Amino acid sequence: MSSEQARPGFELPLRLLFAFRVIIDELHERLAREGHPDMRPMHGFVFQAVGADGTTAVELGRRLGVSKQAAGKTVEQLERLGYVERGGDPADARRKVVRLTAHGVDGLARSARIFDELREEWAEQLGGEEQLRGLEDALRALAPGNPFQLDTPRWLGST
Repeated sequence: MSSEQARPGFELPLRLLFAFRVIIDELHERLAREGHPDMRPMHGFVFQAVGADGTTAVELGRRLGVSKQAAGKTVEQLERLGYVERGGDPADARRKVVRLTAHGVDGLARSARIFDELREEWAEQLGGEEQLRGLEDALRALAPGNPFQLDTPRWLGST
């Protein structure tokens, strides 16, 4: 198909999804080399939903748009991997609060740095910062609003 020919409507969402996969797969390859081989794409949403102050499994489920049981299973898995821990709430002894461990915080910090590196690499591939900003501006115009949709695991049908 030449560039002058009409492209099918379904190609745009598939290209956007593929671009997402490319950058996320590269992120996780680099994270694995830097000591986080068990981090998965959904874990980033969970870490953000846990937040700096921690949260309960019920609240985590609400933030992610999943059931308390699904949130609990995710917490158990992340606890086994050393990314989160459960502890008491100083304000309410009946509540268990999920918090990121130092390993979890390290994974988040490395992710942020790697995303910055990947952004720089994509700018180079596109011919410079101006071209990448143009792409980002176009995507903001097409998809305005808050890009931090923590309920993406529910939307994707998995945690």
